[in-house]
Amino acid sequence: MLDNQSKQSRSLWSSRFAFIMVTAGAAVGLGNIWKFPYMAGNNGGGVFVLAYLFFILLIGIPAMIAELLIGRRGRQNPVSTLATLAIEAKANPSWQGLGWLGAVTLLLVLSFYSVVAGWSVAYLFYAMKGIFVNASPDTIVNIWQNLLASPLELTLWHTLFMFLTMGVVALGVNAGIERASRWMMPGLFLILILLVIYAAIEGNFKEGINFLFAFRPEDLTSQAVIDALGQAFFSLATGAGCILIYGSYLSKQTNIVETVMIISVLDVLVAILSGLAIFPIVFSHGLTPESGPGLMFHVLPIAFSHMPASIIVGSLFFSLLLFAAWTSSISMGEPLVALLQERWKISRPRGSLYIGALAWVFGLASVFSFNIWQNVKILGRWGIFQILTDVPTNILLPIGAFLFCIFAGWVMKEPNVQEEFGGESPFIYLAWRFSIRYIAPVGILIVFIANFI
Repeated sequence: MLDNQSKQSRSLWSSRFAFIMVTAGAAVGLGNIWKFPYMAGNNGGGVFVLAYLFFILLIGIPAMIAELLIGRRGRQNPVSTLATLAIEAKANPSWQGLGWLGAVTLLLVLSFYSVVAGWSVAYLFYAMKGIFVNASPDTIVNIWQNLLASPLELTLWHTLFMFLTMGVVALGVNAGIERASRWMMPGLFLILILLVIYAAIEGNFKEGINFLFAFRPEDLTSQAVIDALGQAFFSLATGAGCILIYGSYLSKQTNIVETVMIISVLDVLVAILSGLAIFPIVFSHGLTPESGPGLMFHVLPIAFSHMPASIIVGSLFFSLLLFAAWTSSISMGEPLVALLQERWKISRPRGSLYIGALAWVFGLASVFSFNIWQNVKILGRWGIFQILTDVPTNILLPIGAFLFCIFAGWVMKEPNVQEEFGGESPFIYLAWRFSIRYIAPVGILIVFIANFI
């Protein structure tokens, strides 16, 4: 464990509310907005939502609790925390390799995530300038294609978003991350609520609700169940050290289980409200639902183009995307900067500059994959962007999450785990311990294997 002086000098979140906001910001990302609602609507509606909630309880929440308690006990960056706790448990200190795996994963994810989030920044500017007003569908498609075809413009937005992310991290735990999350997360929820109200007035709200929540068990295929399992795992940002580093700044007085439950509810709420804001508008214009970039940058701008107050609605929507991406990317940068700061005594501003520059350079590969390298295939099969996204998200993240479960459930000494777990009822503790030792690792393995089938 850390010495007393190090513990006293370490930053802590100023309140439980602050911790909930920053951790919910880490969990809430673009996938909540552009992936989950479409998956629910196309895979059984309400029955998919129930399956997702079941897996959140069974796997997502236990995994998040595990990573948080590891972080709070270690009170250091992920690499040092795992080394320290392994020694405390009389286990092999090479467990610190899991921290290094997380660092590599975060650097790779941040590099492409910044490029993707840059699209949201670009479209926020487009919406504010009124470019989509009365534009034809062909014009809107051309705007998207021209953006992807321009390495210079993509690099500009990528650079701006990376600056926004690392600028917040450079300001520190309280003055930067906490302060930004305190206004961005409430802002995100306010925008979502306004958009849902707008969709209820101007959109086909009844059809949107039916798409998301009508029980269609016949549509819940085995693949849909695996998708629900995967979404439950990915949606809470576990597996790479983001949650661990936030746990390292958490007060001993904070109840981890209760707090994680609140964060999980907020995470699910964003996903559901996003669907209620998006699909009534899509259906009211006779458009076909999609997921991912197609939904965000094709379908919705077409819908916005002929809607009342389209400049305001479009600006609000792309602000929503920006906030979701920004809070998530901050959580990716923080463990990396903390690693430089604590292991090599590099100042936080300089460490933020180094990490931002490195991720920015790696991100150029994603930028070029849409234009000058678009015809390049790895082994004649995979595009560059596909490799850059699939390797960290479908391989490294599940491996990391699986090993965090093993570390918390099998490596750490049970008295130490119980100490961090707090004064929960024996039933809750035993349920969590059973899940983290048996159910969560198996569920994560299923997600990992399914990615290769």
